[in-house]
Amino acid sequence: MYTVGIVQARTGSTRFPGKVLKPIAGRPMLSHIIERLRSARTLDTIVIATTALPQDQPIIDLAEQAGVAWYAGSEEDVLARYAEAAEMVRADLVVRVTGDCPLIDPNTVDGVVRYFLAHDFDYVGAGVSSGLPRGLDTEVFSRQALDRAHRLAQGAPAREHVTLYIYRHPELFRCARYPAPPELQRLGWRLCVDEEADFRLIEEIYNRLYRPGRIIEIRDVLALLDREPELLKINAHVRQKVV
Repeated sequence: MYTVGIVQARTGSTRFPGKVLKPIAGRPMLSHIIERLRSARTLDTIVIATTALPQDQPIIDLAEQAGVAWYAGSEEDVLARYAEAAEMVRADLVVRVTGDCPLIDPNTVDGVVRYFLAHDFDYVGAGVSSGLPRGLDTEVFSRQALDRAHRLAQGAPAREHVTLYIYRHPELFRCARYPAPPELQRLGWRLCVDEEADFRLIEEIYNRLYRPGRIIEIRDVLALLDREPELLKINAHVRQKVV
């Protein structure tokens, strides 16, 4: 089962343009995401799925410098971008991560992949529905499910949001929610980057915990924020976009 982590990343964010390349602890945010995913034992390879727009050439350059594969496709049709990237590397199993999650947890990625493989599912999602903080979101689905959604999904929301068609059609796909460990559950916490306030919190966390050569353990992040809950006020006002 060839398992591929596909990270969608572009510079054209409406709320925080260029965020994926913003430096944290001296390195672009996307570079940290790649480093963290490389610690996931279940991933056979990583692909950065960006757009063919000239403004996203720096993302391709970063991927090449990091030694990971990349695919440049449609800006708006992200479902097509994923399907084409998965086809390019002949993926059997796809792990979807977004480029705004600089604290993505490799252990959670491994947990979701193993949960998927232990059952007869087409899709397993881990995120707020599992009680996790935003920013640990991980989705695992079969290449067959991805290709089927690519063939059937119509309309902007389903094309823009890769897995929307899958989990909104349980009559076609066997979907499940990952049972996250209770010690990781922190509903309402934001460890993703949608706005500048989110980025400021991530900077605080990296300034306190990051050491070059090793990734920050997510349990250390949660322990820090449990000890210093006032840090969570930095981005408490940010509202999540709703599909």
